[in-house]
Amino acid sequence: MQWHRPDVQLLCGVDEVGRGPLVGAVVTAAVILDPARPIAGLTDSKKLSATKREALAEQIKERALCWALGRAEPAEIDQLNILHATMLAMQRAVAALTLQPEWVMIDGNRCPELPMPATAVVKGDSLVAEISAASILAKVARDAEMAELAGRYPQFGFAAHKGYPTAQHLAAISEHGILAEHRRSFKPVRLIAEQMR
Repeated sequence: MQWHRPDVQLLCGVDEVGRGPLVGAVVTAAVILDPARPIAGLTDSKKLSATKREALAEQIKERALCWALGRAEPAEIDQLNILHATMLAMQRAVAALTLQPEWVMIDGNRCPELPMPATAVVKGDSLVAEISAASILAKVARDAEMAELAGRYPQFGFAAHKGYPTAQHLAAISEHGILAEHRRSFKPVRLIAEQMR
């Protein structure tokens, strides 16, 4: 899909992390970069090592004109479904910015309803610096939440699988039960819940 960079001063990039996991919030970030303070090495967060992501996240927080995180909790995901919860989390990230963007670039193929123009860019996290920056902030934030969850529930192995539906994670749910942080509407969790009744 073709995309063009809007000719505006305040261009915001938005991305999400955590649509696929069975546990935790879906986390979004919105970033308006400062053209006068470029950041080298921005790309899709999945292509970066954890160390590199964390270093870039610090630079983004220091140099961006503004940035904000948004989220939708497991209960909201269960109530709305993951797509609508992701759109809500994106709206929250944009609304939390201290500067109102003139235009928003969203990673993916659809945009949430926003009070300003927005463009969806497939693979935007590799193509648009602002979206790359947002993907890095969202990933670092969600990984930190998974590390914290791993500390509270060491038997689940969240530090390794980050909440994704691995064999290890499914075995842990079967053995130790469903946590408050699990997304009960997601099929693997729902099936285990039905077996436990």
